[in-house]
Formats: sequence, C-alpha cells, structure tokens
Amino acid sequence: MRQGRLPDGFGVRIDPSVRAYRGGRVLIGGSPPRVVTLAPSAAAMIGDGFLEVTDPKTAVVARRLLDSGVGNPRPMLLPSTDAVTVIVPLRNNVGGLDRLLSALRGHKVIVVDDGSDVPVRVPPVGASRCSVTVIRHEVPRGPAAARNTGMRAAATEFVAFLDSDVVPRSGWLEVMLGHFSDPAVALVAPRIVALDPESNDLARYEHTRSSLDLGRREAAVRPRTAVSYVPSAAMLVRRSVLLDEGGFDETMHVAEDVDLCWRLEQAGWRLRYEPAAHVAHDHRVSFGQWFNRKQFYGTGAAPLAARHEGKVAPLYISRWTVAAVVLLATLSRLGFVGAIATMAVALFRLRKVFSELDQPTRVAAIFVARGFAAGLWQLASAMCRHYWPVTLLAVIFSSRIRQIAMAMAVAEGFADWWTHREAGGLDPVRYIAFKRIDDIAYGTGLWKGAIKSRSVEALKPTFGG
Repeated sequence: MRQGRLPDGFGVRIDPSVRAYRGGRVLIGGSPPRVVTLAPSAAAMIGDGFLEVTDPKTAVVARRLLDSGVGNPRPMLLPSTDAVTVIVPLRNNVGGLDRLLSALRGHKVIVVDDGSDVPVRVPPVGASRCSVTVIRHEVPRGPAAARNTGMRAAATEFVAFLDSDVVPRSGWLEVMLGHFSDPAVALVAPRIVALDPESNDLARYEHTRSSLDLGRREAAVRPRTAVSYVPSAAMLVRRSVLLDEGGFDETMHVAEDVDLCWRLEQAGWRLRYEPAAHVAHDHRVSFGQWFNRKQFYGTGAAPLAARHEGKVAPLYISRWTVAAVVLLATLSRLGFVGAIATMAVALFRLRKVFSELDQPTRVAAIFVARGFAAGLWQLASAMCRHYWPVTLLAVIFSSRIRQIAMAMAVAEGFADWWTHREAGGLDPVRYIAFKRIDDIAYGTGLWKGAIKSRSVEALKPTFGG
C-alpha cells in the first residue's frame, strides 16, 4: 500500500458501526469485519471517536484506522476546482449533453464524441457556462477509449468523468476534492441518485435500487467489501495516476470501471466512495431498455473473472455457514441439531480470537450470528440472481426445494425492500417482483458471458474458513 503521510489537520472519525472494547484499545468492525488492536498511547489519541493528525505519530495511527476500515476520513484541505477538467464521453446524446453543460458552471470541459451519427459541435459563445472542447472519434471505439482520449488531452491535476446522461448536484465536486488531501487517494466517486424518481413504478424501483446507487454509507472501495467498485458514470481521479496505470481498458465495453478500481487498488492506491456528493442519473425506466441493460451488466462478470482471479465470485462465504444452511435445509430434527452443533463449533473457534476481551463468548456469539445472517442472505440472493437457472431446474424436480426456494426468494426480497426502502417508494409486493426480474436479467447476462467465454470462473463461489 502507498504510504504518503497524511497532512496536519486531516481527521479520522471512527465509523458508527465499529464497537470499542478494553477502553478503546480493541476496535471491531469494518467491511469485512476485522479486529484492530491499538497500543494504549494510540487509543488515547482518539478522543470522542475522532483523531486529528498533528504530528508523525498521529499520522501513522490515522493511516492504520483508515486502512483497516474502522475509520473514515475527514479532510481539512480542499484543492481548487480549477485543478479539475470534466471529461464527457458520449455518442448520439446531444440532449443529455446540453442538460449536463447547463449544470456545469465555470469548469473546463472536454467532450469526446465517440462517432456520433451527427458530429457534436462546440456550443456557441454564451450558450454554455463552461469552457468546452470537443474531440471526435470518427469511428465508435467505446466509452473506455473515449474517457482515455479526454484524460490524455486534459492538462489539470484531476479529471472528473461524467457521462452525458447525468446531472451533478450542487457541491458535488468540492465534497469529493477534499479526499485528495490524502496523497494515497487516487479516485473518489459520488452517490448516483435518480434524476427521475417517480414517473412510473420502474422509476420508483430504480430510485431505490439502481445498480449505480451504492447507498448512504461512506466507505473505502475494495473488492469483496460493501462497496467493491464505483461506476464510471461519475468519478473523480488523480490524472497522473490514471496515466501511469494505463487508464481504462479499451478492450472492455462493460465493467471497465470495475476493472479500473481493482487495478488501482491492487497497485496500492486508496479509493473512496463519498455519498455526501450527489450526481443524478437518467435511469432507463422503460421495461425493455431496463431489462436489456441489466443483462448487459451481467455479461461483464466473465471478462472481469479472466483479469481478476477470485474477485468476481458470486458468493464469498464461510464453510461453517454453508454447512449450517445445508443442514437446516433438510427440514429435519437431525439437520436442526447438526446446524446448531456446526454454529457452536464456529463460536468456539471464534472465541479464541476474542479471548483477550472482557466478554469473549458474547462478542463471538454476536459475530457468529451476524455472519450466519449475512451468509444466509448471500445464499438466498445468489440463488435468485447468479444461479437462478440452477434453482429453476431444482424447483421443477423437487417439491421440498420448491418450498425452500419460494420462502427464501420472498424473505430475501422483503429484507432487501426493508433495507433500501424510501419514503414514497414501492410497496413490498411490487418491489419484490421488480427485484426478482432484475436478478433474472443480470443472471441471464452472467450465464451468457460465461458460455461465450467458455469459462465458469465468474460462477465459482469462494469459501472462507
């Protein structure tokens, strides 16, 4: 990992989900959950859950809190917005471009026309509040190539990628720029919200559960975590890093943003998701376009699996959870007893990890219960999404599996609705219906990609200890 020193005045706030033990010397939390043990002097630096960098020692502790995932950055310095060039790749969406440019004030903008049927022209003087340059690809080369063209033509320290179907909200850039006061941060992305949240039921569903909206909680961006990537529809990047790392992979026409995030993370850079910054996206809300787009996203798993071994697994789950779920699925007394015994063994093993805490059994029991619930959710989700063709075959031939599958599909859908519900959103029945169709579309694309690539890597689960 790159270890640039955090500047004086930089702050770190302990995440609200983190639990402190032994007077703050042991912190448990993050994604995935981990145990962080601090020296007494380091724990004393963290007052009411906040640490400000004032010298080399506090800078080291702050870096450890950030890298372990138990702390979130609170930058105190803000680079100038003049250090940013906005890159807009587009093809045949002049209306969206005009809408976007009207929301950008005083920025340097490079529009990359990726082979539009009618060439995009520089807006007349006075028609735009921005300094706009247009670069054209005579032949369409894809969004990754268009972004790279714009990035190479820019001359500023940072580049912001905005697709032509988004509209940034007030303050979006300033909120993200602060994160770059950490010299190890290469990329920051905003929360992507709906431009049209309620024109029909599908718009309401997308407002709540869009694939581009990564939720309300800030996070580090890492594979196999709550925020494993951020979409290229809107992101802010340190230009020199992007040049050094080769930019977007131009051979990829889907999931190129995921690939970029994982390559930057593998190279040791930090990436942040900042939901306080909002960029609105014009979601597809006609059924055919929406379903096809979800399928398209699914086809990206196979090329990702070929480039990033083990990071695209539909499931990342412990063997103990799998064993307990399989035993419970037998719906027998022996299976129930076996599941309890399995979880008891897992509790005993985890208790050793927490043996130095005041209540090791209680803490271990909480983590086993959370792990089992999370694993059960993963299995139910994968059954309906990634493995739905297998589930369908099993349902046809087994009445018991049919009962289990129906129960899990409804329970997982309801839990997902409850987690993501919004005021004025869909009722649970319609939400669950759209969620299951969403899963079928993505899973269809996933299987198409696997068949086309003649590889099952994107379908293989990963089992932890």
